[in-house]
Amino acid sequence: MSALSPAEARRATLWGASTILSWATLALFTQWAGPVPPFLLTALCFGLAGGLALLVFLARGEGAALGEALRQPPAGWLLGVGGLFGYHLCYFVAQQNAPAANAGLISYLWPLLIVIFAGWLLPGERLRGIHLLGGFCGFLGAALLVGPDGLDWAGEYAPGYLAAFAAAFIWSGYSVASRLLARIPTAAVAWNCLGAALLALLCHLAWEPRGWPEGANLWAVLALGLGPVGSAFFTWDLGMKRGQVRLLGLLSYATPLLSTLVLIAAGLAAPGPTLLIAALLICGGALIGSGRLGRRGGHGAGQESTGS
Repeated sequence: MSALSPAEARRATLWGASTILSWATLALFTQWAGPVPPFLLTALCFGLAGGLALLVFLARGEGAALGEALRQPPAGWLLGVGGLFGYHLCYFVAQQNAPAANAGLISYLWPLLIVIFAGWLLPGERLRGIHLLGGFCGFLGAALLVGPDGLDWAGEYAPGYLAAFAAAFIWSGYSVASRLLARIPTAAVAWNCLGAALLALLCHLAWEPRGWPEGANLWAVLALGLGPVGSAFFTWDLGMKRGQVRLLGLLSYATPLLSTLVLIAAGLAAPGPTLLIAALLICGGALIGSGRLGRRGGHGAGQESTGS
């Protein structure tokens, strides 16, 4: 690839930054979608995202790239489909079974977990004390959200909180493992979306009631498929490959706080000291764990941070 001009790099960075704003609306649109069963919601979002992505690639004359991506190795299919499907299914379950802001913040532990897993698992990386300190801050914030009694297995919100934790671990594991399959082209995301949609549809037909639920909003489902569960995957990839990686990596740590502020502004979460402290601990924990505080240089955390 030829060297990019400063204007091209800035444009790509702006596209990447738009992804972070898109992710901040994920909880909002999920709440507005209403009581759509989680498998059905996952199928609709990824079906729309994958279908539109195919049309865009074909319109740009990149059919050959789609054909190449279709031949990705089995590990690519397993990671791509499994990561997209698993994270968003757990996220939707969490949003439907726990307070929206709490579930969102817990699931957005993924930037912090990416830092920890990268230091622990990736070649050439090492788990350091700063990573553990960041992890302590982040999980302390999550503990505040769950409450003083911890996860009450018989409690009303236990399924939602467990799903939120599962979502955080799935997406961070997916993101770190993706570093090992970096040669798979971006076009593969389109096929992975369609694969996740097919898997979710089969699960919906097997286990969920048929028909459109009363009170569900199709427009919010479309917004999810067009934004945080659709175009966001591609704009983030563009930002990571052609934009300012360090800046985008740093901005991604603000995603939990932005998501919470969006919910508060929409009246779907009540502002309070516990929520604010938890948000700051989770965002701050990711920032501390990244080692960026007090550091001017270093590697781009954006290479360690992807998500939804």
